[in-house]
Amino acid sequence: MTTSAPWVTFRPEIKVLDCTVRDGGLINSHRFEDKFVKAVYDTCIESGIDYMELGYKASKKLFSRDEFGDWKFCDEDHMRRIVGENDGPLKLTAMADAGKTDYKVDILPKKDSVLDCIRVACYVHQIPAAIELIKDAHDKGYETTCNIMAISTVADSEIDQALEALVLTPVETIVVVDSYGALYYEQVRHLVKKYLKAAQSAGKEVGIHTHNNQQLAFANTIESIIQGANRIDATMYGLGRGAGNCPMELLIGFLRNPKFKLRPILKLLQDYLLDIRKQVEWGPLVPYGVTGLLNQHPRAAMAIRDSEERDLYAEFYDQCNQ
Repeated sequence: MTTSAPWVTFRPEIKVLDCTVRDGGLINSHRFEDKFVKAVYDTCIESGIDYMELGYKASKKLFSRDEFGDWKFCDEDHMRRIVGENDGPLKLTAMADAGKTDYKVDILPKKDSVLDCIRVACYVHQIPAAIELIKDAHDKGYETTCNIMAISTVADSEIDQALEALVLTPVETIVVVDSYGALYYEQVRHLVKKYLKAAQSAGKEVGIHTHNNQQLAFANTIESIIQGANRIDATMYGLGRGAGNCPMELLIGFLRNPKFKLRPILKLLQDYLLDIRKQVEWGPLVPYGVTGLLNQHPRAAMAIRDSEERDLYAEFYDQCNQ
């Protein structure tokens, strides 16, 4: 039996969000079996995680039900099939992409939904559309976040303008999102400080969502916590698109908060994630490292990993530098 060192402490205000099913769904068209989704849900409860993201609220006009599984749409009956009334402390959330959701129809009033929070995702040029979505979800009774994607490609002046607009909205949390896994800790530090300066004066929280292209997702998450981010994203075994995300098992171990339990997570890994790893690929493979280094979207790396040229690293590097 081990005990924490006497100088180790924790911040009780930190909230952890599991996005295994939502981000992981990007590698299998959101076709997870109910058994796995239920196992993740049960693990979140047993391990004391604060939020679980079930998937997307995607437009059925833009995305075919024939091509995507239930967790692309998070219809109410699909979610309740797994979570029932979700009458415990775990809060449930779904992501709504600006411009890709029929939110006026598909996002029900909170009183009619098992969801507690709507996470609005957008690129910086979509801030006006994101604000409309945030206001709609807030008016319906939900907590809201705004995840500004691909922030590593956005100029400081544009970030400042986006933050100035967002702090005037009812959004509760604004999330730093390293979509390309391109950021280093100095940049994470700068961004979290910038977000905090804008958010704290308006009583809002700052979050972090990292990708592992350069094997820095966990390190950058730690840096964001040190700088004051209190809303932290991670996935079980790092499951996620391309290089994957900050691994939940590492994050929970780092936080040292006795309310979090590591063993249920390790049990999920051995019972489910090891088998999934044999069926689909994710993790910080060389092509994802290349796109991270070059601050590029990982779609080219994903494409080459699905081709016969999957291990032609030098040629891929040349292609990305053209």
